[in-house]
Amino acid sequence: MQRYFITAEQFGDSDIRLLGEDAHHALRVMRTKPGDKFIVSDGQARTALVAVREAAAEGITADIIEMLPMDSEPNWSVTIAQSLPKGDKMELVIQKGTEIGAYAFVPFESERMIVQYDGKKEAKRLERWSKIAKEAAEQSHRSRIPSIQALHSWRELMKSVDTYDLALFCYEREGDAAHGKGVRTAVREWALQSGAIDSPSILLIVGSEGGFTEREASEAEAAGAVLVGLGKRILRTETAGIVGLTCLLYESGEMGGA
Repeated sequence: MQRYFITAEQFGDSDIRLLGEDAHHALRVMRTKPGDKFIVSDGQARTALVAVREAAAEGITADIIEMLPMDSEPNWSVTIAQSLPKGDKMELVIQKGTEIGAYAFVPFESERMIVQYDGKKEAKRLERWSKIAKEAAEQSHRSRIPSIQALHSWRELMKSVDTYDLALFCYEREGDAAHGKGVRTAVREWALQSGAIDSPSILLIVGSEGGFTEREASEAEAAGAVLVGLGKRILRTETAGIVGLTCLLYESGEMGGA
């Protein structure tokens, strides 16, 4: 069933209003008419099944049939910190990461970042990324839309590490079984040391196409991040965060893990 995210102001006591692009999509793409049903959520505390009462170009009014539980979010809040990749790779990370269950995304600058960052395009880029996250959250029936932060410098990212319960730094050298540790080992060691945390916040740090330098790995470790590998194979930058996120949610039991 089609799902839309609306603002708290569009959510009434007994009905809702669907406006703007969402109303256009419902009318022109979904061919919505009076009597049709869909789901709406304010992304915070309310999700409801509604039935269309009036469908017009200026907006759709729908009556609330029943309130629904907001139970589609993972217990572990995983933020993907992604060194800004070239082309549209960040869009793929956001789209697939949202579908899987990422809590938030933090693009950042690193030494081997290939793309040339243009600050003048940041607002437009964030708007595009936010739209992708919203559409992916609707498609995957999320209860909230992941937040996407403005581009961080390396220093800003390192300062944020200790605000999370656990920070994992994906470093290809750690994929070597001779000396590295994987996500499962890191998470289970952390769980033993920290005790039971029902809803931990986790930062997953992923490098650009060129990977991380040894200096960056040392600084991340000094800031409190745990260096981890994602297997013996070298993953593309747009693949690493998706794999790491999936591993974490599996460990949390979200996907049938122990």
